[in-house]
Amino acid sequence: MRLRALDDASGPEAAAMEAAWDGFVLAHPQGTFFHRAAWRRVITRAFGHTTHYIMAERDGAVVGVLPLARVRTMLFGDALISVPFCVNGGPLAADAEAFAALVAHAEGVMRQAGVPVLEFRFLHPPPEGWLDPADWPAKSDLYVIFRRPISGDDDANMKAIPRKQRAMVRKGIGLGLASEIDRDPARLHGIYAESVRNLGTPVFSKRYFDTLMEEFGDDIDIVTILDGPVPIASVMNFYFRDEVLPYYGGGIRAARDRYGNDFMYWEVMRRAAARGFRLFDFGRSKTGTGAFSFKKNWGFEPAPLAYRFRLAPGASIPDINPLNPKYRLFIAAWKRLPIPLANMIGPHIVRGLG
Repeated sequence: MRLRALDDASGPEAAAMEAAWDGFVLAHPQGTFFHRAAWRRVITRAFGHTTHYIMAERDGAVVGVLPLARVRTMLFGDALISVPFCVNGGPLAADAEAFAALVAHAEGVMRQAGVPVLEFRFLHPPPEGWLDPADWPAKSDLYVIFRRPISGDDDANMKAIPRKQRAMVRKGIGLGLASEIDRDPARLHGIYAESVRNLGTPVFSKRYFDTLMEEFGDDIDIVTILDGPVPIASVMNFYFRDEVLPYYGGGIRAARDRYGNDFMYWEVMRRAAARGFRLFDFGRSKTGTGAFSFKKNWGFEPAPLAYRFRLAPGASIPDINPLNPKYRLFIAAWKRLPIPLANMIGPHIVRGLG
């Protein structure tokens, strides 16, 4: 078995490695959209972070991939993450030997670079015995994920939504809201920027959204909700195998009174079901937040995400989240910023959140 660095390849060799990488991810039952090779370019182009994308081969066949990047900023510290800005990641391997080789490589990068924290964001925990919990403590009490099957029948999908939330969707329909597909992230970014500012969260740059669209092509779309001629809500969606994942979305203040967000996620579900997608991934949320409650109201049951950490002596598991009391004053102040100022400062901050 040998390990090859995708970061060191160029030209036809890089293209062939990426094709082999993505073929392995697509075929692996625990592969996710966030394991895809294009995230390497997204992370370097949009944020300038160093990546370590490693592919394991045995007898010429791919047997494992490790998507890894280093996020190092003055505000939020230094960590190796698989995968930053993504809800899932971690080594993906065909067997224990390949998995162990990828983990050992990641630990070697950590030691050589002097990084205090190495984080694997698993959607599916590795098989028992593949990762020693004594060396890799889990943080399973913060994030949960919401996923459930959908059918090709709109009536069945609507009836699967609990009564109160279903009424919200129907009110949006009754108000004459409409949806359309965007390929230009401009409207999404404007709506998203206002939405996250209202929540006290720094916004990503529009360049990041542009880069996602360029790198993933038809595997991403944007559903925008119109109230007459006015766009009031918008969401960027990822598509992988038979799954749809609405990932970056929000609404302006008017969307609340017009049920724009409720209608938006219904339209994502409806449109995806019509295209043959059969699993709706509502994404990651923090327990105790409004997003957590909103997704529960749709009838989705939360499942814990057990992220695993390798810590250098004296290091602790990072706690960079809005529920941390140390960020309370920052969040309150950010909510009061004028949107143009928040949009100017936000991308410089958010690149360190990972």
